[in-house]
Amino acid sequence: MTEARRYTKTHEWIAPANVQGEWNVGITDFAQKEVTDVVFVELPKVGRSVPRGGEAAIIESVKAAFSIYAPVAGTIVAVNPDLDSDPGLLNRDPYGKGWIFRLKAVQPEEIPVLMDEGAYQKFLKEGGGHPEHG
Repeated sequence: MTEARRYTKTHEWIAPANVQGEWNVGITDFAQKEVTDVVFVELPKVGRSVPRGGEAAIIESVKAAFSIYAPVAGTIVAVNPDLDSDPGLLNRDPYGKGWIFRLKAVQPEEIPVLMDEGAYQKFLKEGGGHPEHG
């Protein structure tokens, strides 16, 4: 699955969901370490269309609040209900159970423009590791 996962410079990831044409979005392991202990997630409204780079959700940690941006344009078709009762999933399993929302109706050509795992790791090594959030 990691080959299919793509990353943004604002430390979101997007990967194919189990449903054809739908994509899960979350924050990277790097981001969850920077954010520290997540205490609340303001989830987006299902049915809302978001532009690429548009604010989709807000994560609150013991440190601050951080905006989460849509890696690509699309329509929000699901949110992770487990984050309401257990926001710490973002810290414990950022690439699995800690997904934040799911998009569909994305433009397929927007996905390859995002960084793959190798490019993202290189970006972090080159000092791109300061979240541009909030």
